[in-house]
Amino acid sequence: QVQLVESGGGLVQAGGSLRLSCAASGRIISIYNMAWYRQAPGQQRELVARLINDDSTSYADSVKGRFTISRDNAKNTVFLQMSSLKPEDTGVYYCNVIANGVDDRFPRGYWGQGTQVTVSS
Repeated sequence: QVQLVESGGGLVQAGGSLRLSCAASGRIISIYNMAWYRQAPGQQRELVARLINDDSTSYADSVKGRFTISRDNAKNTVFLQMSSLKPEDTGVYYCNVIANGVDDRFPRGYWGQGTQVTVSS
């Protein structure tokens, strides 16, 4: 199947930057959409940024102008460049892809294990 491994989280001061990475591996036929979600303590998981078919992006209003999602197709990796970070950006960030593994009849969603981002004031 498809495995996702995230990296790049950590502790940063407000106004700082972090770059998250998510590498997909396994028996992959195709990867379609790639996205980042986050979940703050006591809150529901929310969509932060999405990249659709390499050429269309969408962002949560709260991160527009500060976060950029991108993709390296050769490495099956999606990135989230986060700048001007705020304490309210704190949470666990999850990578999500829509992909076809060799055992999938149809494309399905896969999740990474999450990486913690903490922004101090």
